Amino acid sequence: MKIAFVGKGGSGKTTLSSLFIRYLATTGRPVVAVDADINQHLGAALGLDEAEAAALPAMGERLKLIKEYLRGDNPRIASAETMIKTTPPGEGSRLLRVREDNPVYDACARPVELDGDTVRLMVTGPFTDADLGVACYHSKTGAVELCLNHLVDGRDEYVVVDMTAGSDSFASGMFTRFDITFLVAEPTRKGVSVYRQYKEYAQDYGVVLKVVGNKVQGQDDLDFLRAEVGDDLLVTVGHSDWVRAMEKGRPPRFALLEDANRRALRLLQTAVDATYDLRDWQRYTHQMVHFHLKNAQAWGNERTGADLAAQVDPGFVLGESLVATA
Repeated sequence: MKIAFVGKGGSGKTTLSSLFIRYLATTGRPVVAVDADINQHLGAALGLDEAEAAALPAMGERLKLIKEYLRGDNPRIASAETMIKTTPPGEGSRLLRVREDNPVYDACARPVELDGDTVRLMVTGPFTDADLGVACYHSKTGAVELCLNHLVDGRDEYVVVDMTAGSDSFASGMFTRFDITFLVAEPTRKGVSVYRQYKEYAQDYGVVLKVVGNKVQGQDDLDFLRAEVGDDLLVTVGHSDWVRAMEKGRPPRFALLEDANRRALRLLQTAVDATYDLRDWQRYTHQMVHFHLKNAQAWGNERTGADLAAQVDPGFVLGESLVATA
């Protein structure tokens, strides 16, 4: 199951995504955690110190390796250089699986131990001095989108992505790559403004969107969120001494997390699991192709656009390919 955490800057999406990752790890299920926010904080939220977090391999710096592996012997992709972030898989492409070992994980993922349980952590990587003034963060998150386009996962397998803040996710088709999106919202006008943007942009794409109210301190906060987001409000989270200790770099054992917050995380998992039977492989593949063709059309060079469009295999459906190769 692919899960995104989004929200405005400072809403607590990284904190909540890290708590959910920790919770899933305690269930014994395999988890791949991805920090797709250019402000890289997920590693620290999962307990890494500053040096450990800085040493994580950046996916954006290993993009050539990722492309070479994923294109496989797909005849429609002449070289890794012709692949872009929206390039869809086709006949001959390699697919990523949650439980396997492969060169992409070897290069880009690192195990993180959480109270005896282990998850794989991948990060886009932060801006470097070479990026300043000449690059946008989408050049970094493109590696994540490419991997998600080629990633297949089953029931009880989880890929949790901490997305960039605000509605910037809509700068690519990555927002359609998830089974469910949790939007973290504070009980303020600014807190729910990103929800309205996300809801409007995503409404035509079948995105399953649920709101997690954060920093809720009482009935008035709860009533405000209910009035603003209606039935999309799934659960709320309030103050946590455990989180405060974690943010100081001294997290207690996860088993000591408050019961109310543990119940909230259980509700998130229940909501995630309920989306598995809603998967529509035809729509998933169609959206992948749709955004790739939009990218091809947007390219100024006529030949380049035609080359990108030629990468699409019109007969390929990701779910059917899975069945064929299982």
